[in-house]
Amino acid sequence: MRLSNFFMPVSKEAPADASIVSHQLMLRTGMVRQNGAGIYSWLPLGFKVLKRIEQIVRDEMNRAGAVEMLMPTLQQADLWRESGRYEAYGKEMLRIKDRHDRDMLYGPTNEELITDVFRTYVKSYKQLPVNLYHQQWKFRDEVRPRFGVMRGREFLMKDAYSFDLTEEGARQSYRKMFCAYLNAFDRMGLTAIPMRADTGPIGGDLSHEFIILADTGESAVFCDRALLDLPAPGLDLDFSGDLVPVVEARTKFYAATEEMHDDAAFGALPEERRVSARGIEVGHIFYFGTKYSEPMNAVVQGPDSQMVPVQMGSYGIGVSRLVGGIIEASHDENGIVWPDAVAPFKVGLINMRVGDAACDAACAALYAQLEKAGIDTLYDDTDDRAGAKFARMDLIGLPWQIVIGPKGLEKGVVELKRRKTGEKSELSAEDALRRIAS
Repeated sequence: MRLSNFFMPVSKEAPADASIVSHQLMLRTGMVRQNGAGIYSWLPLGFKVLKRIEQIVRDEMNRAGAVEMLMPTLQQADLWRESGRYEAYGKEMLRIKDRHDRDMLYGPTNEELITDVFRTYVKSYKQLPVNLYHQQWKFRDEVRPRFGVMRGREFLMKDAYSFDLTEEGARQSYRKMFCAYLNAFDRMGLTAIPMRADTGPIGGDLSHEFIILADTGESAVFCDRALLDLPAPGLDLDFSGDLVPVVEARTKFYAATEEMHDDAAFGALPEERRVSARGIEVGHIFYFGTKYSEPMNAVVQGPDSQMVPVQMGSYGIGVSRLVGGIIEASHDENGIVWPDAVAPFKVGLINMRVGDAACDAACAALYAQLEKAGIDTLYDDTDDRAGAKFARMDLIGLPWQIVIGPKGLEKGVVELKRRKTGEKSELSAEDALRRIAS
């Protein structure tokens, strides 16, 4: 994409009410535009990042055996009355009436709706297990939306729902999602720590939040330092195999959110292993048994011909929240430092002298090669000053920068910069392409 054709309203200063780094940088780079308290338009740069994250989540859900679908944003209140949550959920739920005076709601979550889908079509244990997911916009009317997309009222979320005949089957589905989450966050360049958590209004007796450590985190978290060094399960993990050892290797270490924190257990750790920090929740998984299937009559015929309520779990990832979370975890004094997998573009190509025939030709040729190689590139073909071009590229944080100017062309080289480390090297355009591609 040529910058002269791209819509990216960069600004030097962030609004005074943007209190955390991710909110400031998302506004300064023109990733989002606030339309109201906790409600944002996603502009092209931010939307590209959102879609990258969404695809990683999709990859890992599919790898773990979940099947994608799409549910509506509006739901019937009668489904929530069946589960008993319509009145209990609180003012966060946006309740509305249609023109026929029927009670509706803008979905804050989808347990009821997916249970209705399941009970309509699945009648026998032979059709189990089932795990269905979607990535859809949600609305929760937060009392005090803040921190930009980190605590908005409208947000993009991936939620998956598992249905099993037995408790052990449901716990295996839970373990699959546990491992899939670790792999997804690892691909995004994040160290996400699974922590025992309160089940809240979702219900159930087993829950983990996936937390990334950041000074601007919403709540205090406590964990064993050993968890920071554990690798993700890996993309070659066999999800049909025994996942108990994989999960136990991570849950055997102390890790808890503020609500579940045990001072005595934490204090028993050697002092050098105690990590007390702030954390950002980027995912939350629940096993809640028959909490929804019993009141909503989601039953199947078992092997003994008896009708039994299915065992359920739900699994959420805050896709739009992750954009802010990644920035909080990966930035410096000059701007964002995107991990390769989620960057809006992989390369920023800078023409140092637009209008110079040799520079224009060299940039056009390399740009074409990058695009042919499938490397998404933002080509700065503007006539701005060099300092402004460099500052803008550092601000938006693309993983690689290639600088082409008259002096380099005389020597037959371009300058390649790795944004994460600041390392610069001079090499031929072909070698630069090879290094980026590898």
